[in-house]
Amino acid sequence: MQERPHSRPQRWTPPPDEGPDARALIADVAKGDERAFEQLYELLSGSLLAMIQRVVRDAAQSEEVAQEVLVEVWRRATHYRPELGSVQTWVFTLAHRRAVDRVRSAQAGRDREARVGAQQHGRPFDEVSESVTTRWEQRQVRRCLTALTELQRESVLLTYYRGYTYREAAGLLEAPASTVKTRLRDGLIRLRDCLGVGR
Repeated sequence: MQERPHSRPQRWTPPPDEGPDARALIADVAKGDERAFEQLYELLSGSLLAMIQRVVRDAAQSEEVAQEVLVEVWRRATHYRPELGSVQTWVFTLAHRRAVDRVRSAQAGRDREARVGAQQHGRPFDEVSESVTTRWEQRQVRRCLTALTELQRESVLLTYYRGYTYREAAGLLEAPASTVKTRLRDGLIRLRDCLGVGR
């Protein structure tokens, strides 16, 4: 069974122009008007969060990124140039960059943890015996994985072998997070039984 390739952040298309209201609001935000910022927040926050979630795939991290972007809008409102596009396009461009950075940072963290784990793993006492045992265990795991349903198998592969959270795996599999969590649990129980763990 082939694993799914790493997902790349989705290509983002700028939203349609939101009209003159947002331009008036951003001009007031640039002057430090908090009420204008609240109105701009109400205008953009829902669609902004939805766009970020399509890239980041994790609800909690998406909310963090959205908050970071809105703080950046407050701080950098004077940098907005209407001749370069709509307010919404400017804000969403900032958000898309920050969301992609978050995805790359999370992947780099997983890679770093894997490298540290590999470095801390000392040389085995008997490398030949260890190699044979490892190969035998890998064959057993592959055999047991074939006994799982497709969704169970994909959930296990993505979370335990590719380092995704179950929420990220749900996004990749286009399935509800609760379903993936249940299939992951059921798959691990079946793997445990198949491998004889704890017997």
